[in-house]
Amino acid sequence: MNTTPISGFEEIRHTADWALRVWAPDLAALFTQAARGMYYLEGVETAPDPQVDRQITLRGEDSESLLVAFLNELLYLQETERLAFEILHCNIHDHVLDVLVLGKPIRHLNKAIKAVTFHNLAIRSTPQGLETILTFDV
Repeated sequence: MNTTPISGFEEIRHTADWALRVWAPDLAALFTQAARGMYYLEGVETAPDPQVDRQITLRGEDSESLLVAFLNELLYLQETERLAFEILHCNIHDHVLDVLVLGKPIRHLNKAIKAVTFHNLAIRSTPQGLETILTFDV
């Protein structure tokens, strides 16, 4: 019996930076899990209020560049507005991401990620869906 959840993330060992394996049944769920995993690595704790809805639309050359752009956009908003986001709805079509997020103020952050890298980044098909390994510059 397979006990691996349909989607999720787990931290993996990396010599200098942080790395995260992310898996999900489809691309939208992979993006959602990647954001959750990134906030988990940082140890983000949010305050319940005030909350802000935000629509984010990004275009990429491929799914990998779109994923990096999305996560780096979340890091930018984290740094400039001190907000962390929960993904409410995610739609990806023809390398265009349209996502509705709910932002909450960051109460505590253990260690900030500087950027998401392209180091060995590839989104791969698996029998269960999609999988990738993300490397973060800290």
